[in-house]
Order: sequence, then structure tokens, then C-alpha cells
Amino acid sequence: MIPSQNIFLVGLMGAGKTTIGRLLAKHRQLDFLDSDQEIEARCGVSIPTIFEIEGEAGFRRRESAMIDELTQRQGIVLATGGGAVLHPDNRQWLKSRGTVVYLRAHPHELYLRTRHDRNRPLLQDGDPLLKLQELYTLRNPLYMETADVVMETGRQSVHCLVKKLEGQLELAQTG
Repeated sequence: MIPSQNIFLVGLMGAGKTTIGRLLAKHRQLDFLDSDQEIEARCGVSIPTIFEIEGEAGFRRRESAMIDELTQRQGIVLATGGGAVLHPDNRQWLKSRGTVVYLRAHPHELYLRTRHDRNRPLLQDGDPLLKLQELYTLRNPLYMETADVVMETGRQSVHCLVKKLEGQLELAQTG
């Protein structure tokens, strides 16, 4: 393993990017960053507030600038926002600057994980399960195109998932 090897986590909201990313970074003695948290810290307001004021397009512009900045760092595990893969530049930066891990989960599982979370602007209007199914249909091909490693998150414990992911990363980074 190369100590400065960046690992970028992609996947839909609720897939476990932040939770798994924190533990993975600890195991690998890397810095953990979350692009959404970095945007909130920089702006001084929550993601839903940015969506409300600037719309999704405004948020996506901020997200792209943050992805570009953060992926240029070394020795990090980065949890990206669920929609980070929508912009072609983001996909290119992620692929060229580190190992990309797609944390994949079924939309119903994601619904169960996110149904009480009010910090998910895309799930606040209409049927959240239907929205997650639509997002999965739209984004899954982009996640697959970007990923070096695909990890099914399912119902396993975080520690179990990180252990499995460590094995897959070893293969991806040495092969």
C-alpha cells in the first residue's frame, strides 16, 4: 500500500460514504474529508440552505470547485456527495487522482437509512423511495464508469465492510 494513495468514495446518499470513510481513513492513517461538510464549513450554511438559495445548479458549481480542490490533496479518504459524479470534470478528477470506490446499495435500503433525515434536499418533495429509485437509475452507470472498486453495502456492519474493502483496495492498488 502506498501511504499517500487517495481513496474517493462515491455512491447515493445513505450508502455509508461518511461512516465507512471515517473508519477506512483511521485504519489507513489517512486524513478523512467529506466534500459536503467542507462546502458547509466554507459557506457557513447547510446544504439544504444552499439548495434553497442557489438551487441545485448553484450547489453543483460549488461542489465541482470543492471536488477539484480536495482531490488535489494527498493522503486522504474523501466522501463525495451523491451527485458528485454528475459533472464530467468531477468524474475525471476522481479517476485520475485516486482510487474510486462505489458504495452501492439498493434504493429501498437507502430509503430505510435516510427516511428520517431532513438534511437531504432531494428527498424532501414527493415520494422519497421513488426519488431514490430515479437517482439510482440515473447515477448507477456514472458510478460504475468512475469506480475502480464496487462494494455492496447491504446490511453488514461497518467494521465488516471496511475489512472487505481493505482487501479489495489492496487488489485494486497492486493489480
